[in-house]
Amino acid sequence: MKIAAIIAEYNPFHDGHRYHIEQTKLLTGATHVIAVMSGNFTQRGDVAIVPKHGRVRTALQNGIDLVIELPVAFSLSSAEQFATGAVTILDALGCVETLSFGSECGDVELLKEAAGAVHYAQTTDEFFNAMKNGKSYPAALQSAVETYYTDDVVEVLTGANNTLAVEYIKALNESGSKIEPFTLKRIGAGHDEHIETSQEEYICASQIRKSMLENDSDGEYADIMRLETAILAKLRTLSAKEIKKAPNVGGGLENRIFSAARAARSLSELYFLAKTKRYTLARIRRAILCCFLGIAQVDVKLKPQYVRILGLNGKGKEILALLRENPSSLPIDTSLATLAKKSDECKRQAVLEDRCTNIYGLAFRKNLVCGKEFTEKVVVSE
Repeated sequence: MKIAAIIAEYNPFHDGHRYHIEQTKLLTGATHVIAVMSGNFTQRGDVAIVPKHGRVRTALQNGIDLVIELPVAFSLSSAEQFATGAVTILDALGCVETLSFGSECGDVELLKEAAGAVHYAQTTDEFFNAMKNGKSYPAALQSAVETYYTDDVVEVLTGANNTLAVEYIKALNESGSKIEPFTLKRIGAGHDEHIETSQEEYICASQIRKSMLENDSDGEYADIMRLETAILAKLRTLSAKEIKKAPNVGGGLENRIFSAARAARSLSELYFLAKTKRYTLARIRRAILCCFLGIAQVDVKLKPQYVRILGLNGKGKEILALLRENPSSLPIDTSLATLAKKSDECKRQAVLEDRCTNIYGLAFRKNLVCGKEFTEKVVVSE
């Protein structure tokens, strides 16, 4: 048994994801593949268009053997914390040999060098001075890396998938993980592109989501705009001090969100009023959603406290059999209720997941019932 892992959102699952899974098996020799998948909220600061159990089912039908949930505090966080949360879970399993991810450059050695460059750049005067002068975190980092490293390393950090790949490698390094990184060159569309290849058409996920919502005659997909009034109402009740408790909010961002919330009459206006050159739109969206959901800095600092299985097939059962012989260093179960009883920290994480899913249910044309975290069964595919 050789186990590879993929960290994903599958929001929604598309042909590029299937290609990634197939190539991971082919090129790494993996016999089993685990996915650590975001739940009902995503890293871009949005709701997942399809509920997590639907995405789990599709992943299992397309080559994934075991799906583990990335807790909401990490799925709705910065690239660094997103990566750290997922790698923490994979390390805890103790059976994963390879972490496979896509990148624009397709060169794992270059990505490793870039990961070292980022680690060093974050300690330099150039980085701190750029931040003090109002540059965004990515821009300040880019400036510092340009000072000390060659153009090929600098170029790596301009790709969105490269950037996330670098964070995966950093997380593996910082945890002392034995998991080996493997990268596959990304084929097809970028975030806002539509590219046709000679073999197959790859469309970026944002275009797919847009099309799904535009053609959603039955109201089966989640749309954050259905939460617009609730988000505005919640933000209007928060003080700047309360806003500052959310992850990655500080350095004055809390004051901008506070002022924006008091003036905005729509969600898009709230984003527009809060955004500056220093803060990326994705960071603003995540911060606002964390404030709305009640996710605090402590929830990210806590790190994942359990391994929650969302779905599995026959090969997934073989992985669980292996874990029974060599137990995970974190509690592992399919039941959130069972995991919540393992410790106070587990309970805090489980209660947060439940609360966020109950709110997520209001993002549909026909509201979903509360309590689905404790009533929905693990997805089993043969």
